[in-house]
Amino acid sequence: MPDKITTHWKGGLTFESDNPSGKSVIMDTNIVGQTERFGLSPKAMMLSSLAGCSALDVISTLDKMKEIIDDFKIEVSGELTDEHPRYYHSVEVNYHFYGSDLNKKKCERAVILSVEKYCGVMEMFRRFAKVETQIFYHPTEK
Repeated sequence: MPDKITTHWKGGLTFESDNPSGKSVIMDTNIVGQTERFGLSPKAMMLSSLAGCSALDVISTLDKMKEIIDDFKIEVSGELTDEHPRYYHSVEVNYHFYGSDLNKKKCERAVILSVEKYCGVMEMFRRFAKVETQIFYHPTEK
């Protein structure tokens, strides 16, 4: 059965979109002359989806490898085209690992598996954008 969502207009340029998990998210956009925001930008949510997809892969792979890390984050930035319809033509995905005894080979392997094999959102992005990845290690004291 295919995934299905419903996006419901909440007034102005604000929408609520559900998810097959049963959760929902509020979406809106920048409006000239309006400072209040109620939700997330749909395009920025695409970057969040990319980070979330890859993060799930990386952490589950590290768990299977029995690799312990103190913290982990992914920073994603994207550049939009100048012409409409505007879309991300280039994306940078930065993986940050934190720990007192990081096994860099295992961390790198987890990232490679996500980027090259498991992350479907990464594959979707590659269909329309140049995707670059980098790994950063941040040693913490014991």
